[in-house]
Amino acid sequence: MAAGDTGAPAAGGAGQEDSPEPPRGERTTPDHHAPASPGASEEEEGASGAVEAGQDDAPELEDEQGEGGDATEDDVDEEEEEEEEWDGEEEEGDDEEEDAPTHLPFAPAEEESLDDTNATTVDPSYTISLIRQLIPKGSSVEKEFSDKQRVNSDDRDSTQPDNTDPSEKSDKQGLPEERSVSPKDQLEECGCILWDLAASTPQAELMINNLVIEVLLENLHTANSSRVKEICLGIMGNLVCHESLVAAISLKKGLIATVVEQLFIDDVQCLSETFRLLAAILRSSAFVSWAQALLPDEVLSRILWIVGKTDNSTLLEKIIDFLSTVIDNRDVIAMLIQPLLKLGLVNRVIGLLTTELERSADEKLDRSDSLELILHFMEELSAIHCVSKAMTSNDWLIKVLVNMIKSPDKVEVASYCASVVIVISNILTDGKHLVPKISRDLAFLEGLLEVLPEVPDDDQARYALWSILARILAQVQGTELNSSSLDQFASLFSGKFGLIKDDLESQVVDEEKLTPEDALLKGWTSRCVSFKTIYTICPSWKSRS
Repeated sequence: MAAGDTGAPAAGGAGQEDSPEPPRGERTTPDHHAPASPGASEEEEGASGAVEAGQDDAPELEDEQGEGGDATEDDVDEEEEEEEEWDGEEEEGDDEEEDAPTHLPFAPAEEESLDDTNATTVDPSYTISLIRQLIPKGSSVEKEFSDKQRVNSDDRDSTQPDNTDPSEKSDKQGLPEERSVSPKDQLEECGCILWDLAASTPQAELMINNLVIEVLLENLHTANSSRVKEICLGIMGNLVCHESLVAAISLKKGLIATVVEQLFIDDVQCLSETFRLLAAILRSSAFVSWAQALLPDEVLSRILWIVGKTDNSTLLEKIIDFLSTVIDNRDVIAMLIQPLLKLGLVNRVIGLLTTELERSADEKLDRSDSLELILHFMEELSAIHCVSKAMTSNDWLIKVLVNMIKSPDKVEVASYCASVVIVISNILTDGKHLVPKISRDLAFLEGLLEVLPEVPDDDQARYALWSILARILAQVQGTELNSSSLDQFASLFSGKFGLIKDDLESQVVDEEKLTPEDALLKGWTSRCVSFKTIYTICPSWKSRS
């Protein structure tokens, strides 16, 4: 649902003021930060089912009276026949209606999407009744909620007096005939509907004004069910997507500490919703106090431990989105990056990459999305000077990345190639000592040239690729090559001449109108350096042959 979507800052904002020239490569990604539905992931199918049970089975109220107001005899006969047919249908559908949440007011019809427009048609008493069902019995918030509803009821009575007992009206208005439902199922049904409704700004405001945060916090403190905690965190995650409400929400006593505590729960769904909530908060204007709450070593160590241990694709997606949000926020990354590096961020991410590569090698597992997610995250990390500097000391990482470029299967995963090339380019910017190690690797050089047709429209990746080639060939030019080496390089360039020619023709540049800055950004400078080196090598080879 798009309601309340605050969006995400463009990637590449943090840490680049320290970057040496040429500028580091990094690409932006589309925004996927809208409030979530309980059925947003495969692991959350149970929540989706609960929502359907709360919405699909509510009967529609129909106006059976004619336009004239008085029914004729024919109309009466027709109505009696319709009533008999309706009674028969009811008897046949008894079994189906057993799943209907008859302990609640009628939920909105299925065809009504819960965007801001349609959600405003939901009766406030319905939403309030859902919140009431979530209140733990005997808790302090139970009395606070009752007192607030009594005050609200008195305010309504002062403007629209009636003879209905306020407490009875509050409890029974809009309620169908009750049936036996287990408290656990009732709580989950109500929670899942609130989860959806929380995506609407008007509904979110109504919930906040009726103590929903206090109710959710009480459940997080007392509930023994991981499913209940997941639902509570999911509702909170949608509520904090509304920028107009996030500051007030963050001021709720005990909220920040309670949410951070959920990071220590060993439940995949709860952790997924916790990271989604934290990511949404860090994208908001209320991020400072939340980022400070993440500073303790035990919290950051726990986050990195989860990074290294999870094999669940949904949790992996949520935690990487959270870490990407940290990177995108200059103030947050300034606060957290050094502690994260000290606690082993780089090693954890490298371990995550190698583990995912091993899993992807299993033909029975389709984890291409996870691998692409990890590589793009490494691309973001390598754009930060202090991180890429730390990466340069890890020989295993360089070996893994180089082998990915040399792999004959790389053309099948073109999207990976772009990220891998950008990461290597960023690392070589800070790790010039690595260039000699790879400059004689002709298989790597060949693999780089083969990547060219796979990234024709990705300027960042193409610039990174030519930047790598320029560094490698400059190293080669400054080295005394024997006849065998010259033969190998010349053979490689002649064999890949078609790829180089196609790249030039597809990227026509008016050099006279190209500013020095544009030349650097578009990779033109790197290409010129590379071609000059190639032309130097080839005549040397020809003179020796």
